[in-house]
Amino acid sequence: MTHPSPGTSAPVGGCPAVPLSGERFLTDPLGLYRDMRRDQGPVVRVELPGAIPAWLVIGYRELHQVASDGELYPRDVSLWNQWENIPADWPLLPMVGRPAPSIYFTAGAEHRRHAAMVGPALEEVDPFELRRHSEELADRLIDAFCDRGTADLVAEFAMLLPVLVLARLVGFPDKDGARIAKVINELADGGAGAQQAQVDFAGHMFRLVAARRAQPADDVTSRMLADPAPFTDEEYALDLMAITAAGHLPTADWIGNSIRLMLTDDRFATALSGGRHSVAEAMNEALWEDAPTQILAGRWAARDTSLAGQVIRAGDMLLLGLAAANADPLIRQDILPTGAGQGGNSAHLSFGHGEYRCPFPAQEIAEILARTGIEVLLDRLPDIDLTVPTESLVRRPSSFLRGMTSLPVGFTPVRTTGGHL
Repeated sequence: MTHPSPGTSAPVGGCPAVPLSGERFLTDPLGLYRDMRRDQGPVVRVELPGAIPAWLVIGYRELHQVASDGELYPRDVSLWNQWENIPADWPLLPMVGRPAPSIYFTAGAEHRRHAAMVGPALEEVDPFELRRHSEELADRLIDAFCDRGTADLVAEFAMLLPVLVLARLVGFPDKDGARIAKVINELADGGAGAQQAQVDFAGHMFRLVAARRAQPADDVTSRMLADPAPFTDEEYALDLMAITAAGHLPTADWIGNSIRLMLTDDRFATALSGGRHSVAEAMNEALWEDAPTQILAGRWAARDTSLAGQVIRAGDMLLLGLAAANADPLIRQDILPTGAGQGGNSAHLSFGHGEYRCPFPAQEIAEILARTGIEVLLDRLPDIDLTVPTESLVRRPSSFLRGMTSLPVGFTPVRTTGGHL
């Protein structure tokens, strides 16, 4: 009789659970997904830290099915059948979530109640004002390094711009943006500091809600507070946390991954010399090939069911493998030419799908922010180039989010525009 090796669950159908960690997730996730698909099909038994079992949905059609059926697969973490095995300090709790009255961790009518309050507040963001904020703050960030001739475009640009813009939109002063970025990044990486980062993040939002109750302004928080439906301060704070974290982290990685693509792929070389259409194409290509949100947690089965031949028990957690589904060879044969760039094809699942997908106003905010930031960078520094080999770029230590820890570049030094953060 064989036994599973340490770090794996008991074999199911001859295949052990795949740990969602390790070097290969950082260096070759698409190759790993190919192996998963070969060995287990479009729904894969996986294991999270602490030997916590889950299902990873890597098939495009299967992910579409799960995300479309909010009754059978609701985003209701209270259904999870593993709560008794989850320690209080489990590092992935901030990403997976606890039962909470938030737009991100509620289901059904309660989720729709939150969405009806948050959606209109985001819809009222003026795209021209958003572009102006993005241009101004991008210029300020570039001013801090443009006379050096070198920069780390992750730490000094991509990981700061989205949260600075979003902080303005929700009502924070500019000086708070960098602190909020730090706690969000610690939360997302799922390390030892993730739980404290979540506490600190919540503290920022409770203070903002109190400030806007006392003095409303023209911002997202004030518009949420003005909604006639009754919400508690906790609900407002949790919804603001969801808006800011879900808006900042994927957008930051979208910026970084798009710039990396433009610096390393000859198809997008014209973007570096003023080809604005190529910027949009590179951003769309990044969503297909290098999705910022690699895995999305989660959905929980409302009852026993089956999916792609796998037996799913009530309360099992299903993780949405967005990057893997985008690379599903079955859907690629249907909609994409083999080996070709994706151009304007937006059938990817990088924003999710179904009732719980990223709201359309939030997608528009992310696209305007990211594209404006990249265009300002290329206008200011048209000759940027990597200063390290492409293969030496290191990915963030997260199986859920796919971004780089750094993007070192060189360029001809230029004078600042005079802006300061």
